[in-house]
Order: sequence, then structure tokens, then C-alpha cells
Amino acid sequence: MLGDLISILLLPYDDLGAFRGRVRVAVPRMGIGAAAATNLALVLHELATNSVKHGALSAPAGLVDVVCRIEGEQAVIVWTERGGPPTTAPATGEGFGNKLLDRIITLHFRGEVTYAWPPEGLIATITMPTAKLGH
Repeated sequence: MLGDLISILLLPYDDLGAFRGRVRVAVPRMGIGAAAATNLALVLHELATNSVKHGALSAPAGLVDVVCRIEGEQAVIVWTERGGPPTTAPATGEGFGNKLLDRIITLHFRGEVTYAWPPEGLIATITMPTAKLGH
């Protein structure tokens, strides 16, 4: 199940700060294929690693919400950070991890990822066909 996968992948990041419950996952009940699980794990690991280094999970009271919703034939996963240091868009999005994340989303999932950088924290929105989660 998609929600179980996301929860298990992010569990190590949940108790790095002042309290548990820093990472919250809300995902509809849906299956996920082996290749999709592997690729989504890489994407989530990249987002979590960046959060620990620079974002909400670098602060003791920072929070990460991961929400998935289905819109027609599209799955929309929204990663929202709050409570970390003020954010600004990076000068370039050309780091190795960012390139990896973009490639996985566009090539494997045939989707897209967009970023918003409000001062309270990063919002990454991943949109992909739901059918690609079964592969």
C-alpha cells in the first residue's frame, strides 16, 4: 500500500527532533507496484534528506506533511514543510539529487514536480498518472 510505504520510508525522520509526530502522512488506500515503490522511495529519500539538511527537519519543532489525493486519473502527492528555517528558492536546481528526483518523476512516472518556496517551508507537488503507480 502506498501509505504504508511512505510511512515506513519516513519513519526514521520522525523522531529526530523534540517530539514524535513530526512527519504526518495522509494517503488514500491504494496499491503500488515494485518498480514504482523503488522509484518513489528514491524521491522521498531525496526530499527527506534535503529537509534534514536545510528544511523543516533541521529544526527541533519542524513538521513535514505528505498528502496524496486522486484527481481524475492523476495522483497528486504534496510534500509540505513548516517550522524550519525560512526558505528561499535555491540559486539553481541543478544538484545531483534534484536532477535524480526530476528524472524519476518525468521518465518513470511520466509526471511533473513543482516547487513553491514560501518563507515557512518548501512545498513540493508531484503529479503523475495513477496507472504509473502500479508499475
